Amino acid sequence: MRRRATCSCGALSVVAQGEPEKVSACHCLECQRRTGSAFGIALFFANEAVETFGSTTSFSRLGASGRPIEFHFCPSCGSTVFWKPAFRPGMTAVAFGCFEVKDGLKPTQSVYEEHRHPWVGIETT
Repeated sequence: MRRRATCSCGALSVVAQGEPEKVSACHCLECQRRTGSAFGIALFFANEAVETFGSTTSFSRLGASGRPIEFHFCPSCGSTVFWKPAFRPGMTAVAFGCFEVKDGLKPTQSVYEEHRHPWVGIETT
């Protein structure tokens, strides 16, 4: 299975091979800020299963683990397409909303539940 994810303008894309190792719905305050929504959803793939096309601008911040997370976004439209969390070495996270086809994708976990808004319900597999 090959899945393609793109930014809003199409200048930055990712092709991920195979099934994700996990699909995580994150309710942390930083994901809420990054997405402008109540949570973010990431698909985690091994680095070697992910190929990127186009240029990126990156931003790094410390995560709750105290380790850096490097976010890659399109320099033209600003969409965050993928990131590399140091707390998951060898893994690339790709934003769920950037995938062209989302059929069959569903969160396998929901994290930072203490920040989940009471009106948000996430069913995990």
